[in-house]
Order: sequence, then structure tokens, then C-alpha cells
Amino acid sequence: MLKQLAKVVPNLLTIGNLLCGVLSITFNMSGFLQVASILIFLSATLDLLDGRIARKLKVNSEFGVEIDSLADIVSFGVAPALLFHSIAPPSLLTSLAFFLFPTMGALRLAKFSVKPTIGYFQGLPIPAAGLPLAGMAFFSYSNAWITLILALLMVSPIRIKKL
Repeated sequence: MLKQLAKVVPNLLTIGNLLCGVLSITFNMSGFLQVASILIFLSATLDLLDGRIARKLKVNSEFGVEIDSLADIVSFGVAPALLFHSIAPPSLLTSLAFFLFPTMGALRLAKFSVKPTIGYFQGLPIPAAGLPLAGMAFFSYSNAWITLILALLMVSPIRIKKL
């Protein structure tokens, strides 16, 4: 019984991550941008905990990895991009940044899923790209160039040491 519960805990945290991402989108649509930003930071906390707890309890699973990637694209790809779009002045550059950010995030997650790395990340992890957008949105600041740079860094060949 305890073993079954241990298997479920990390996935419940991942579902919490996903729900925070969905709630962020909902609050953004209702005009509560700061609450939406805070929910993305809460997503990051849950995302950090789910993997660490799964490794500590030795209950890593393929299902857990896949659901984590799906939650991450919502919480750190779509939700921050929508926040950016909500506060950025309309322009062609803004539209490009808005489309590219979640797209590059999805490509980065798919690449990591197909070819995982040990000891380092190749390209900026999607939470590390989504959190600056959430932070900027918290202070009602947007910058299409920063958003584009973060999007491109996610699919870049740079190596970032895992924490």
C-alpha cells in the first residue's frame, strides 16, 4: 500500500503543476495578471518537487516523464506566452515572439524526451525560459526581444549544468 502511494505522489505534484498552468491562463483571461504570474512560479515549485521526490522514492516512470513534459508546455510555454501577449503592445515582432515561445518550448521538450542528457541540459530548460516572462508580467513589463531570445535559447546547442 505504501509503495503504491509513493508511486502516485510525484504524479500528483505534476498534475498540480499542470493545474497551476491552467489556472494561470484562466486568471490571465480574467485580467488578474499578477495572480497568473504567481501561479507560474507555484508551477515551478511543484515541477522541482515532483522530479526530486520521484528520484528520492525511486519511482521514476516513463508515464511520469511524459506527463511532466505535457504539464511543462502548459505552465512554462503557453501560460507565460499568453501573459506576454496580454501586456505587450501589438506588433509583428510581438506576434512572432508569442508564436515562437511555446513552439520552441515544445520542440525543446520533445528533443529532451527523445534524447535525454545526463548531468546537463542542452538548450535552456522551459521552466528557466518561462519564469522570466512570468516575472516580467508580474511587473507589467514585456519585451518581445527578450521573449524571442529566450525562445531561441531553448533550442540552442548550449549546455547548462543540471542542479
